[in-house]
Amino acid sequence: MDVVTGLVAEKPVVIFSKSSCCMSHSINSLICSFGANPTVYELDQIPNGRQIERALLQLGCQPSVPAVFIGQEFIGGANEVMSLQVRNELVPLLIRSKAIWIWNKSK
Repeated sequence: MDVVTGLVAEKPVVIFSKSSCCMSHSINSLICSFGANPTVYELDQIPNGRQIERALLQLGCQPSVPAVFIGQEFIGGANEVMSLQVRNELVPLLIRSKAIWIWNKSK
């Protein structure tokens, strides 16, 4: 768990992903579409990826990826992020975490 905490510290948006996961790619694309630049850790491409995946499962992320942290807070997986988007709560959360500074809906 300490490994995950260290990786998300002081970063506005962190996504734990796997390079073969289409949902991880979709969530990353969604967050980037608002102008955020998330830190992405591909668990299948880093040495301690299995250890991090076990910690994410302990946090309750089922499946383990994507696991999204915004403002150092565990948000959840793809379903939770999409629910925030549908309720128009994702952009305000990104703004509060300083991942983005301004949002123009007319884009």
